[in-house]
Amino acid sequence: MLKVAIIGLGTVSKVHSQAILETHNGKLVAVCDSDEEKKEDYPGIPFYTDVAVMLAAEELDVVHICLPHHLHYPITKICAESGVHILQEKPLAMDYHEGLLTAELAKNVPGKIGICFQNRYNSTFQELLRRLKAEDHGAIKAIKGLVAWNRTEDYYTDKPWRGKWATAGGGTIINQAIHTLDLMQLLGGELQTCKASLSNLTDYAMEVEDTAVANFTFENDVRGFYMSTNAYATNASVEIEVVTEKCTYMIKNNQLFVIDENGDFESLARDQQRADTKSYYGPSHGIIIQRFYNAIEHDTADYVSVEEALPSMLMIDAMKESTRLDQTIQMVDLIKESKIGMY
Repeated sequence: MLKVAIIGLGTVSKVHSQAILETHNGKLVAVCDSDEEKKEDYPGIPFYTDVAVMLAAEELDVVHICLPHHLHYPITKICAESGVHILQEKPLAMDYHEGLLTAELAKNVPGKIGICFQNRYNSTFQELLRRLKAEDHGAIKAIKGLVAWNRTEDYYTDKPWRGKWATAGGGTIINQAIHTLDLMQLLGGELQTCKASLSNLTDYAMEVEDTAVANFTFENDVRGFYMSTNAYATNASVEIEVVTEKCTYMIKNNQLFVIDENGDFESLARDQQRADTKSYYGPSHGIIIQRFYNAIEHDTADYVSVEEALPSMLMIDAMKESTRLDQTIQMVDLIKESKIGMY
């Protein structure tokens, strides 16, 4: 049985703790947070306020990092160098350069570092991938990703790190819609160009953007259109659309549809929903956590690695830089620079 700890006891940590409980080979043995009041949420579990103290006191196999974005790399580094395996919540890092530092770290430590892009394992997306590989639909021509959600000003003022470039690394692009960016690049392949605009439709007292639109070009001239906002009236369904030469696939309302050349819809798959978590978290935290534990026990690479998570950071940096310069960004130039200035 793997001995597991959670570092950072905010909202998403409860999703992780429930998923750990449901695994067949993991046991939560410690938790860590700077806020001692969080101890009450985990009765009977050893509680720590210092990561180094916890690592020294507990014989851990795995830590889950559920911290604010600016703490991901430094705490991942401490834990990785202590020899434990790490499952880190998204985003991978604050920017692409820091993501590269994490990738280098992953190559030189004994443990595995996995990134929690759980929506890759949703039934709808898995079936979409299967059909794109197996069906005679012709080449992919275009990909669309839409996220129209709502966040009140309290969302940012209650946890001020969320509204600052220095601690969040962005707004909707890195917090709410990074999963959509990740799925788009999985479908589209290698990134080529980006033209984007980041802006604010709300009047909240915050630095980061609440709205983003972008055109991406992927390999084989696949066109990508992306839009995300936290300025909508509610949390609408995330939408992913893939246009091929012969049909269109669409994920919406937790279902995968195929639309034929006559415009007829057919439902192909549906995601299971959990009543004990927020709907927009998706149903697949348990799947990705179980896969990571299995990869540890059997020493396989069947998890989302740091290298696999890097393209999402590249997309985010490209949108920032495109907005700053008001021009199309060539991804090859961005990769060469490896460090982008703050938007």
